[in-house]
Amino acid sequence: MKPSPADLAAAAGKTIPDVVGPDLRVLFSGINPSLYSAATGHHFARPGNRFWPALHLSGFTSRRLHPSDQGDLPSLGRGITNVVARASARADELSPAELVEGGAALAALVARWRPRFLAVLGVTAYRTAFARPRAAVGPQPESFGDTAIWVLPNPSGLNAHYQIDRLAAEFTHLREATS
Repeated sequence: MKPSPADLAAAAGKTIPDVVGPDLRVLFSGINPSLYSAATGHHFARPGNRFWPALHLSGFTSRRLHPSDQGDLPSLGRGITNVVARASARADELSPAELVEGGAALAALVARWRPRFLAVLGVTAYRTAFARPRAAVGPQPESFGDTAIWVLPNPSGLNAHYQIDRLAAEFTHLREATS
């Protein structure tokens, strides 16, 4: 069911649970939940977000999952979290301090679950959260212990630089690296 305007307004600042588990091959980290995601309780739930289509088109899933299927991901070796837990209308509402604090929390989550790869979806957020001003999309030279870090483009429909075919191609590079 589509959230009402009142539902969306009430979702500001809320959080949604991480989708994690043992033996993850890839932990995908969004920047922060949208109001739509917080209202529904599902990651990347806003219509127009290309995360779920890119996940399927790249071969990470055998079918296109709906955001309500997010609970299926850990059994596939995938998980979802966010750099910053609080929902907002737009990622540009987050302060640099929030991103840095969220980066530290993300590093702690990675240390706890020890996925093979951490995929941060948003190069600008990654640069700020981890003080890597020259980071680019793709594999990163740093890691969190044994967890390799990969930066993917933000799948938000607001990111016009990456259309679905190019976004799926970037996801495919990561999937091939995880095989």
